[in-house]
Amino acid sequence: MRHFIFRRSVPLVVAAVLACATPALAQTPTLAELAKKEQDRRKATAPATKVITNKDLPKPSTPPGVPAPAAAAPADTKPAEAKAAEQKAAGEDADSKGEEYWRSRMASAREELRRAEMFQEALQSRINALSTDFVNRDDPYQRAKIAEDRQKAFTELERVKADIDKATRAIADIEEEARVAGVPPGWLR
Repeated sequence: MRHFIFRRSVPLVVAAVLACATPALAQTPTLAELAKKEQDRRKATAPATKVITNKDLPKPSTPPGVPAPAAAAPADTKPAEAKAAEQKAAGEDADSKGEEYWRSRMASAREELRRAEMFQEALQSRINALSTDFVNRDDPYQRAKIAEDRQKAFTELERVKADIDKATRAIADIEEEARVAGVPPGWLR
């Protein structure tokens, strides 16, 4: 008897649940309606944006082609503007230098930096190997020889680090010189 009642009540319960859920599902907004409401909300709360054109910008105080006054530079280095002016005075107009000139100049500077960094890594590996070898030796004569070789490698590593700094500065100087000369950035890649 229980089994009979259970069989008859299950379809009634399912029908009751569906009857209650159908109005709730019908009232749920679709994704498109929600998107439209969110778009309207954002338009209402968004601040007004202003498009700035060239007409809105202030006019420069110096005419085009005349460089602005340069900031104070260190005494030992010349700014890129001064270098460009010297080149123009010497007859090396930056406009006459083409894309190939700038590409090859930047490529050689980057290659120099890459080689110095690779040499630094090799020296550091040698120093690490010599340090391990030094610790594992018992003979004082061999330890002294290894210590001497390790010290030479340290000295060379310091020199290579200075070369890396110099190459990094050279790349920055080329980029600045190209910027002042009006070279398109794509030529330096």
